[in-house]
Order: sequence, then C-alpha cells, then structure tokens
Amino acid sequence: MKTIVIVEAFKELPDGRRAEGKRHEQALCLALFTLAVSAGNRGFLAIGDWLESYKGELIKMFAPPKLKIPSYSTIRRVLLNVDYRAYSACLAKFFEIQPKTGEMIAVDGKVLRGSYQYDNPNSDSHPAIQLVSVYLVERGLILEPYEVDRKSNEIKTLPVVIKQLALNGVCL
Repeated sequence: MKTIVIVEAFKELPDGRRAEGKRHEQALCLALFTLAVSAGNRGFLAIGDWLESYKGELIKMFAPPKLKIPSYSTIRRVLLNVDYRAYSACLAKFFEIQPKTGEMIAVDGKVLRGSYQYDNPNSDSHPAIQLVSVYLVERGLILEPYEVDRKSNEIKTLPVVIKQLALNGVCL
C-alpha cells in the first residue's frame, strides 16, 4: 500500500480485532470511513455504496494489498472495536484541531446512526453506539467525541466531558 497521510494518521491505533482473518489494515478502514463520512455518507449502507462507486479510484489511490478495498461490513467491525478517544485524537491531530483557551463550545449526545445491528441476522447483535460530541462554536468544528458507556446515557457522561474540557481551559 502506498504511503498516504490520512492512513498514516491511524497507524498507531491499537487494533482490537482478532489476529485471524484480518484482510485489511485497520488504518485503511478508518481512513476510508473518515473519507466516506466527510463526503456526506451517513450509515454503513451509504458508506458501502460510496466505496462501490469509487472502487477503481480508491484502489488506484491507496493501492491496497491484493487490490481490494474493505467492505462496509469490515469497516463496521473495525469501528466496533476502535477506541473512539484515540480515533478522535488521531483525527484532531490530522486536521490540527485544538481548542483555544476561552473558546465557546456546545455539547450534545447522539446515537451513531446505523451502528446498531439489524441487517445481518448471522452476526452477533449489539447495541447502538452513543457519543457525546463537543462543538467549537466560533470555528464550526467538532472536537473529540466521547463514547457513552453502554449501560449509561449521555447525561451521566457530560460531567466527565466538562471536567476534561475545563482542564484544557475551554469555557462552557
């Protein structure tokens, strides 16, 4: 695979998948997910359509092993095992996004659309992924999302988020 900056941004993330059966690098899956979402795709089926539509260009650009790009279900499985704080830190570093002291923010909890299991009866079901997003108002940017514990809700996660941001000097 060629060296591409967005893939390199995710190289250091630990891969939570089992060692057996890994056909695609986690960094490639995360880079493709990031690009697909940046292109306006919401949900894994839309990401799959985007991957299929640009398959030739993506293969030429990324030159993956065996000239195959991961499917949307592979990307979904990678996302289920990824550490979201580490992923968001890699994204913030890649895009060079850092909150400024005194910058105003907005905080909101969301369920990651399409993250719950309903389309494949042969795989283990799992609950939807819930995140708390931090939005930089003046610049219109989203900071790192905080994953909500599966047995909790966004309201219980907000004090942790607020404390972390306050330590960085961000006003609420």
